[in-house]
Amino acid sequence: MNVKVVTTVAEVKAAVKAWRIEGKTVGFVPTMGYLHEGHESLIKKSVAENDVTVVSIFVNPMQFGPKEDLASYPRDLEADTKLCNNAGANLIFHPETSEMYQDGFSSYVDVNGLTNSLCGLSRPGHFRGVCTVVTKLFNIVTPDKAYFGEKDAQQLAVIKRMVTDLNMNLEIIGCPIIREDDGLAKSSRNTYLSPNTRQESLIISKSIFMGKKMIEEGERDAAKVIQAIKDSINTSKLMDIDYVEIVDANTMESITEIKGEILCAVAVRANGEARLIDNFMMSV
Repeated sequence: MNVKVVTTVAEVKAAVKAWRIEGKTVGFVPTMGYLHEGHESLIKKSVAENDVTVVSIFVNPMQFGPKEDLASYPRDLEADTKLCNNAGANLIFHPETSEMYQDGFSSYVDVNGLTNSLCGLSRPGHFRGVCTVVTKLFNIVTPDKAYFGEKDAQQLAVIKRMVTDLNMNLEIIGCPIIREDDGLAKSSRNTYLSPNTRQESLIISKSIFMGKKMIEEGERDAAKVIQAIKDSINTSKLMDIDYVEIVDANTMESITEIKGEILCAVAVRANGEARLIDNFMMSV
């Protein structure tokens, strides 16, 4: 394999320094591992747009709540390394928690406003963990461009805001949702699903597509679209809705009239086996 796996901050910085001396541009894809075709699409886009690509694989404990799936979050470094290699990545940064958060760690990054709704509301502290670790990774890798999936639409908006507010010297690139052939959004957490729950989970994407069609056909009442999506998801007894919201895609604030750039986002707990998210964005 050509991709190199390193575990320390010093190793990453040394590699990037050498590339910079050669005048190379650096792309970066931050992940929590257990990579799938969605991650692969990010890596391939980075490879296409930069001279070298770094992928981080780090299950960040700071973004998990006390009752969330940190311990059980799936991990497979061997498979991840193979995917990264085949996609053309040059370096994998796979640190231990102690390498990222040394004793006495007490500095955090918060983005307010954008984090008050959706996953920020239902997962307190989540985005503090995301913003802190992503800031650290940006400082370590110093990329020219970093790539994030649009499936985590709120996360993408938060990261873009943080980069703008803190004058970080890089470009954030959002990449489209990658779906299974049957429509389910690709997720590392899909591996948690039993065959029956996996089949029932298709109601999430079907409901999302239905809501989008309503808007395309002229519906402008956000409450009506939200209710239709909820009613559709609730036809499955295995799906427990966390939220269905339509918000301004830039501010993440709820809207009543569908106009401008909007995000329709859904989070569902699938039979207690996994928390799944999906969304669509559109301009009206």
